[in-house]
Amino acid sequence: MAESLAYIPEVAAQIKLLDAWIEGQMAYAEQPGLSIAAVYDQQLVWARGFGWADVARKTPAAPETLYRIASITKLFTATALMQLRDAGKLQLDDPLAKHLPWFRLKDVPADERAITLRHLITHTSGMPREAGFPYWTDLRFPTREQLKENVPTRPAIMPVETRWKYSNLALALAGEVVMAASGRAFAEYVREKILNPLGMERTFVDSPAPDDLRLARAYGRRLPGKPREDAPFTDTAGIAPAANMTTCVTDLARFAMLQFRDGPVGGAQILSGASLREMQRIHWLEPDWQAGWGLGFRIERTEGKTWIGHGGAVRGYRTHLHLCPADKVAFAVFTNSDDGNAAQYTAKAAKWLAPALVKAARLEEPAPAADPAWTAYEGRYRNAWGDVQVLVLNGELVLLDPSQPDPLPTLVKLLPVAPQSFKMEAKAGFLSHGERCIFELDGHGKVVRAKVGEGYTYPVNEW
Repeated sequence: MAESLAYIPEVAAQIKLLDAWIEGQMAYAEQPGLSIAAVYDQQLVWARGFGWADVARKTPAAPETLYRIASITKLFTATALMQLRDAGKLQLDDPLAKHLPWFRLKDVPADERAITLRHLITHTSGMPREAGFPYWTDLRFPTREQLKENVPTRPAIMPVETRWKYSNLALALAGEVVMAASGRAFAEYVREKILNPLGMERTFVDSPAPDDLRLARAYGRRLPGKPREDAPFTDTAGIAPAANMTTCVTDLARFAMLQFRDGPVGGAQILSGASLREMQRIHWLEPDWQAGWGLGFRIERTEGKTWIGHGGAVRGYRTHLHLCPADKVAFAVFTNSDDGNAAQYTAKAAKWLAPALVKAARLEEPAPAADPAWTAYEGRYRNAWGDVQVLVLNGELVLLDPSQPDPLPTLVKLLPVAPQSFKMEAKAGFLSHGERCIFELDGHGKVVRAKVGEGYTYPVNEW
């Protein structure tokens, strides 16, 4: 891949368009500052700051400017739980009380199903959204000790898995489980097991000082006829695992890159590819089938693509992380005002810039070269269930049903694993995806039959 996809004309044009649109949106809304990062696979393609990190000081917003990312913290808490699960310290279907013996809710029927760790990170626990304090109003967040005292006085709002119901309290308790299972403070665990291996050197679990010059100043909403005021500083104390982290877009880009990697755990691969995919797939589906929740991640279908991510909001900051695992594209946008609406910017980046990145990256990849030996397998095949054709297409050996009005949904890629043996890769799972197609040859190198999964199909000269 070239040094940067940003220099490819089509990508550069979309960046220029997005750049101009962001500037215009911020000018007319009188937004103070914004930072954005665009990622393709393991490459930081583009990062830029707009406006001011501090209006009074005229400090420009930059890719390295720090912002409070609020609920994006939940992704790190869920990641920590998955690491501990993979290490054998817990199971996602463990009852919460197994790890937090002090946990109980008020007036829960004796026959009610127990709240599990999975319920916490899929927001299906039925717990209240918040602990029993008005901290989003007065910004006086409870300590961990106050949280433990308060939780048993809180009622369950609904039985588990009744419907999706967002809960900061649930993720705060997930952080308590991380501490109980690891024997370490939450900030220490996240720093040593997640941030350090990923090289996220400008990311902090504990709050920075309010006057830290690296931190974007927090501003309130623009109200009619009034100047925009400073927003108060927030430290979420006992609910920190739900909402307290601080980072910059270029650091969060490293976390986004992790989501596109595969392989076993080691070094910067802090979770296996299998566990990452487990987090990224649907565990709770909304009735309209357009959105749901993974393990920590919000999942949405937009214009035929599946996007995952999370937003964040504490006073003075609005943030959003938006990723498409299939296309290996991600966008992070942070703003430093209560009306920043970061998601509107990631949505436009997804619509304008993502397709150009994917197209440019694929053009730069060398076209696959077909093995000349594959011509022996090309041809028509038949059994009692139907007909298929094997052919070399765009440098790949494929199997499809040409009798269909649209044969592409039936297309199965045949990926070589051994002489005459291929792994089948299909979009539709019922097409023996992941199994083997094995061509059996006679002494003259002609195909006698092909074993497809556990069945056989035979060559025919014509339909």
